[in-house]
Amino acid sequence: MPTATKTSAKASKGASSKAAAGATTGRDDVPDAIELLTTDHREVKALFKEYDKLVKAEAETGEKQVVAAQICVMLTAHATAEEELFYPRAREVLGEDEDLVDEADVEHASAKELIAQIEAGSPDDPLYDAKVKVLGEYIDHHVKEEEGEMFPKVRKSDLDLDAIGEEIAARKAELMGQGGASH
Repeated sequence: MPTATKTSAKASKGASSKAAAGATTGRDDVPDAIELLTTDHREVKALFKEYDKLVKAEAETGEKQVVAAQICVMLTAHATAEEELFYPRAREVLGEDEDLVDEADVEHASAKELIAQIEAGSPDDPLYDAKVKVLGEYIDHHVKEEEGEMFPKVRKSDLDLDAIGEEIAARKAELMGQGGASH
C-alpha cells in the first residue's frame, strides 16, 4: 500500500502543531491516526477498570459478560484496523525501528488468543476473570510501548496521519457494525 505523505511543508508543519496541541483534523472532526488509536487505548482501559470493579463487587455473571464482550469487540476492531492500515505504513517510515511493529504484531497475536478464549468462555468458568485480567495486562504493556516508542517516531515522519485516521475510523466503524456492537 503506498505511503500517504503530506503535499507540502506548510501542511506538514500545520498538522504537526495541531497534533501537538491534540486538536482534531478539522475534516469532519476525525482525529488523526495516533489520536484515534490513543483514544481507543483510553476507552478500553476504562472498560478493563469497569470489569475489575464488577469482579470486586461480585457482580452477576451477565454484567461481567457484557463488559468482557465490549472489551473483545473493541480490541478486535482496533487491532484489525491497526494491522491493516497503521502498521504497514509505520513499518515504511520506522526504518531501523521497524522491530517495534514486529513486537506489536506478536502482542496482538497473544491478545487475540485470549480474546478467543474469553469469547468462547463463560463468566462461570473459574479462569474467566483471570483471562480478562491478563488480557488487560497485555494491553497495558502494549499501549505503553506504542505510545512511548512507536507513536512518537511515527509522529515525526511525513505520513499523512489525518488521512490514515479517517481510514482507521471508517474501518473500525465497519468492523464494529459487523460485530453487532455500537461504539
